[in-house]
Amino acid sequence: MKLLAIDCAANLCAACVYDAAAGKELGRSVLDLGRGHAEHLMAVIEEALKAAGTDYAGLGAIAVSTGPGSFTGLRVGVSAARGLALALKIPAIGVTTLEALAAQARATFPGRAVLAALDAGREEIHAALYDEVSVLRYGPAVSTLSQAATIAADSSPVLAGTAATQIAASAGRAFDIGPTSATADIVVYARLAAANGEGEKPKPLYLRGADAKPQAGFILSRQKN
Repeated sequence: MKLLAIDCAANLCAACVYDAAAGKELGRSVLDLGRGHAEHLMAVIEEALKAAGTDYAGLGAIAVSTGPGSFTGLRVGVSAARGLALALKIPAIGVTTLEALAAQARATFPGRAVLAALDAGREEIHAALYDEVSVLRYGPAVSTLSQAATIAADSSPVLAGTAATQIAASAGRAFDIGPTSATADIVVYARLAAANGEGEKPKPLYLRGADAKPQAGFILSRQKN
């Protein structure tokens, strides 16, 4: 089965085609955008399909990063994945960014627990702890830096994600460090989706409310009949 994986959770707009039976990446396209995923995603997907020598009809599943991450990017990626899956009558499979970062870290440090953690601003850390056999033991949840440091000190995991070095510094000891990016390599999402199989329809993983709030001065009072 050929699987298309897409990731818009962070700065990257990425897609790859993965042969699940052979365990091999067939082609990819990755743009480091920061913003503007909606304008570029379909072209990125087309480029990945072209590089893989296939088309939409050749796909058997769609994988997508579900966050935590950018509110807008997650909506774009998940909506595209679900729309394509519906049109092609194939399953859509969600993979969290924390799970993917942990899997990428474990490729370098096999058989180790991993604490994947993202700096979410406002002194918040989005974190998840996976044990030595990839079973989720904590999270995904919002924690403080001190809470994340305590978890790390208690379990001695490999640290991964944008908050990895902060957690190590806060804990005051050395840790093995995996990827310190905001998202994993696109093929990691493909591999995890192929291994996890079909589940619930993917939806964005939001661990806190949106930053944008309506301005009170523009709220209209409800008229009584």
